[in-house]
Amino acid sequence: MTSIAIPAGMPQYDDVPRYDVAKVRADFPILDREVNGHRLVYLDSANTSHKPRQVLDVLGEHYAMHNANVSRSVHTLGTEATEAYEGARAKIAAFINAPSVDEVVFTKNSTEAINIVAYAFSNASLRPDADERFRLGPGDEVVISEMEHHSNIVPWQLLCERTGATLRWFPVTDQGRLDESGLQDLVTERTKIVSLVHMSNILGTVNATSRITERVREVGALLLFDCSQSVPHMPMDVVDYDADFVVFTGHKMCGPTGIGVLWGRGELLAAMPPVLGGGSMIETVTMARSTFAAPPARFEAGTPPIAEAVALGAAVDYLGSIGMQAIQWHEKELTAYALDALATVPGLRIFGPTVPVGRGGTISFALGDIHPHDVGQVLDSLGVQVRVGHHCAKPVCTRFGVPAMTRASFYLYTTTAEIDALVAGLEQVRKVFE
Repeated sequence: MTSIAIPAGMPQYDDVPRYDVAKVRADFPILDREVNGHRLVYLDSANTSHKPRQVLDVLGEHYAMHNANVSRSVHTLGTEATEAYEGARAKIAAFINAPSVDEVVFTKNSTEAINIVAYAFSNASLRPDADERFRLGPGDEVVISEMEHHSNIVPWQLLCERTGATLRWFPVTDQGRLDESGLQDLVTERTKIVSLVHMSNILGTVNATSRITERVREVGALLLFDCSQSVPHMPMDVVDYDADFVVFTGHKMCGPTGIGVLWGRGELLAAMPPVLGGGSMIETVTMARSTFAAPPARFEAGTPPIAEAVALGAAVDYLGSIGMQAIQWHEKELTAYALDALATVPGLRIFGPTVPVGRGGTISFALGDIHPHDVGQVLDSLGVQVRVGHHCAKPVCTRFGVPAMTRASFYLYTTTAEIDALVAGLEQVRKVFE
């Protein structure tokens, strides 16, 4: 691979995987755009990533040449569509080292994937013959953390309201790390499931999971990791992480919108009741009752996101061709560079870890007393795209005493020049509001 340019003053390593960032950027048509008369500087990949031609071409070709419904027809187009759809499932399974392709359930996003698990608990709690691991009621507990995205808070709040269970959570330290000091008292024999973000979408924190996993196994609870922000950026091995469920979403990893993944241990998926009823998820149907298909079909009622799944398979091919370790290292260098560069901006406060250890390429900050919406508007006028607001993580904003934050986030196509453009833009923001 061709080496990327390493900023002056940063450590030089010869034994890490690298790639040519300029060559990668050429695969993304949108990066040639101008915004408000300036070359586009896109620093919002934690929100959604851009799509390379290799993915866009596959998406277009599928609709143009292979469009048909899946698992319904014996004609040629139906067979091609089904093979492409199930082929994408196999690619995803290999990408995360799933023991079986049947453990990969296609959803529309991470939010739906988490809700499938939560509603499986809810449905099981109404059935006396349900697997005890999924039965939930008063006295039982669900554990999350204070740094979760709303998609990993609200479903569990609703589940606890429906069942009478209690929701508890890990707090966040002043440094933006998960506070595990109360682990033994928080995760107990009353805990039925622990659902945690792997990498925070607002703080950039990458949570160490081994101690929590060990405790979860001790008490016999289930464990879900929200990997929406980590699967796109680093190697993922579901066996190594010893989770029961892993969720992630396609549009943050060079794939299209409308497609996500729920991975679950095969025997757990087989024990879970369905959430949505309809076509394709059934075994038999009579007017009196129905029986249900084995996973993953049990959780994919109706016409699925076929073309989106095929394009996600192409995105996995693309990321694999570059190498997830190379992407991870590229972003590690970028993050170190960005933390140092942002530290030169007077009045700027970073939320979350301020060192490039145990954190990813997502940096949220405040610039003095300037409202993040004003920061974002001035940066946009300069072509620099960042996200502003509460980032679907309002409890984190509350924890740090601010109504909103500005967030810059990086990906495999981000350059140090773009970080320099951000810093220069922030200086312009200060001049406007000083």
